[in-house]
Amino acid sequence: MDKSDFESSTRKKYETMSHRLDEKSRRLWAATEAISFGRGGAVLVARATGLHVVTVRKGIKDIESGSESTVDGKSRVSGGGRKKLSENKELMLDIKNLIEFSTRGDPESPLLWTCKSTYRIQEELEKMGHKISQRSICTLLKTLGYSLQANRKTEEGGDHPDRDKQFKFIYRKTKDFLNRNCPVISVDTKKKENIGNYKNSGLEYHLKRNAPGVKVYDFIDPEKGKVAPYGIYDISKNNGWVNVGISADTSEFAVNAIREWWDESGSIAYKNADEIYINADGGGSNGSRNRLWKVELQKLSNETKLTIHVSHFPPGTSKWNKIEHRMFSFITKNWRGRPLIDRATVVNLIASTKTKEGLTIQARLDERIYQKGIKISDEELASVNMKANKFHGEWNYSISPLE
Repeated sequence: MDKSDFESSTRKKYETMSHRLDEKSRRLWAATEAISFGRGGAVLVARATGLHVVTVRKGIKDIESGSESTVDGKSRVSGGGRKKLSENKELMLDIKNLIEFSTRGDPESPLLWTCKSTYRIQEELEKMGHKISQRSICTLLKTLGYSLQANRKTEEGGDHPDRDKQFKFIYRKTKDFLNRNCPVISVDTKKKENIGNYKNSGLEYHLKRNAPGVKVYDFIDPEKGKVAPYGIYDISKNNGWVNVGISADTSEFAVNAIREWWDESGSIAYKNADEIYINADGGGSNGSRNRLWKVELQKLSNETKLTIHVSHFPPGTSKWNKIEHRMFSFITKNWRGRPLIDRATVVNLIASTKTKEGLTIQARLDERIYQKGIKISDEELASVNMKANKFHGEWNYSISPLE
C-alpha cells in the first residue's frame, strides 16, 4: 500500500472509531497503525488523525518497551499531561507586568479590569516566547481578578499629559527598590466612618426576618464621632498596617502611622534597608503640595536614618494607588453589612481581614489629638533636606537625614 492510500485508509478508520477511544487507546491504536506501515508510519498516522507525531512515537515506544499499561486503569500516569497555564509563574508574571500600566479599578472593589485587548496581550506574550491562545488569556485574566466592564462615570479630573510617564516612572523605581530588598509602601487614608449603630452597605447572613436594626439617620454621634483609618500597604510582603485615628486627618497623623509601621514591622522585615519608597496620592494629608507632610517626613528621616523617596500619583488618578484595590477594598468586604458600633469593632474587623493571596493586616487605635491648620513657613520648608527629581520634581523627590 502506498503512502496516500495508507493515509486515506487510516483517516477513515480513525474517524469511525476515535470517539469510542480514550486518550491511551487512541495513542496505542495510532502506534499500532504506524508500526504496521513501517518507516515513516508515525508521520503518516499523525497527519491522517491530527494527533501530534510525538504522541504517536510515544505510543510506539510504549508498545516496544511493554510499558503501555498504567496504574489503576488510568489512561495517563500520575502527574502526566500538560500543566495548567495558571501554574506557569513566568507567564503569569509577564501578563501582570503587561497590564500593569493599563489597570483600572474602583478603590472599593477588588475587581479589576484592563483596557488592553486580549489579542494585543497575546501578541506581546508571543514576542516573549510564550505560546498561548487569546481564549486562554481571557481565562487567565479572570483568574487574576480582571473582567470586561462597560464605561461608567468615575473620572475625577482631567488627564495630565505626563500621566502615563509618571506611572512608568513609579513602576521602574518600584522594581529597582524591590530588587534591592528595600521597602516600597503604598499609603492613603480610607474614607472616614461614622461610629455607632449605623447602616453599613453590604449583606450578611441572618435568620429570615431577623436582620439587626440600625438607626434611620446617619447623624454623627457627638460622643463616638468618626474614625479615619490611615493605611500602609507593603507591596513586597503583601501585608498592611492601619492606624485608626479619632482626630483630624493631618500630615502629622499620616507620618506617625508610617513611623509606627516602621518601628513595629518595617524595621524588622528590612533590617539592612537605608532607603524607603512611598507611593501616595497627590492630595490630602500626604499631598504633593502639603508642606507639613514634607516637614514631618524630615523628622521621620532624622529618627530612622532612612532616605525617604516619595512619588505622588498624577491628578485624578488616586484609584491607581495599590493600597486601594489590594487592601482597602478587602477591608470594606470584610465589614460589609456590619454596623461599626464602636472603635474596637473597627480595629478588630480591620485586623481580621485576610485574603487567599496571603494579605494580613495589623491595626492600632491612635487616640492622639492632632491639631488642624498648622502653617509651615518658607524657612521651615527650606530646612527640609529635599532633593527633587529631574522628572516632575513636584511629584518625585527624596528627603535625606540631616547631619
